[in-house]
Amino acid sequence: MRENQLKARIKRGESVIGTFVKIKDPLVVEVLALAGFDFFVLDTEHVAMDRMELTNILRAAECFGITPLVRVRENQQVEILQNLDLGYMGVQVPDVDTAQQAEELVQSVKYYPRGVRGLSPSVRACDYGTDKVSEYIAKANENTMVVAHCESGECVKNLDEILKVEGVDVIFIGPMDLSQSLGVPGDTGSEIVQSTVNTVFEKVAKSDKAIGTTAGNAEAARKLIARGAQYILLASDQAMILNWGKKTLADIRAAKEG
Repeated sequence: MRENQLKARIKRGESVIGTFVKIKDPLVVEVLALAGFDFFVLDTEHVAMDRMELTNILRAAECFGITPLVRVRENQQVEILQNLDLGYMGVQVPDVDTAQQAEELVQSVKYYPRGVRGLSPSVRACDYGTDKVSEYIAKANENTMVVAHCESGECVKNLDEILKVEGVDVIFIGPMDLSQSLGVPGDTGSEIVQSTVNTVFEKVAKSDKAIGTTAGNAEAARKLIARGAQYILLASDQAMILNWGKKTLADIRAAKEG
């Protein structure tokens, strides 16, 4: 189990930039690392991936020195366990709406004495049983990140209690799901969504947690950092290809027509 430099940087008050990975080819995370991204979140909530794909993407991340996290499909113990046993450095978990759900999440991520994560020293995260078990447990409990989504009105209502749960590292605002929960699907710029986002920022700022969310471009990311966001996901691999391609082609065609 390696030291999680991403978690260490957040604890020091730094802001980190990552992106969602939805493309299954491991070369994507190699390129992201070479581009200078601090981390990525492999999106298994919205993209179906098998265990071999998960493992190969992780191997590429380790070779190129980018911190690998995974967004799991649900806040479910075995789902979290199997991803962490591969060696991912943290989980990002949707639909954490109550303090009880946040506590269950932490329990699933951490080994005894903080949690109840199933222990098998033969897994990849423990170097297939070659690590000393007691040392591995201590390192895993210290380095594995817990990122809880705040993406519903219910979560915002319960946020004060959620923020009291020991072991949650980042509260992540999911703007699209939040807009849907608030009755304005897709309208993330609406007054009700922005007001709710402001409330989350204010509450998290008073806690020992970091706050994270998405940014569509560099300007949006800079504004979020100025507001105190430390954990920023810049679009996704797919979106970067699509947006760059569309803009570049439009510029080329506009120049040609001119």
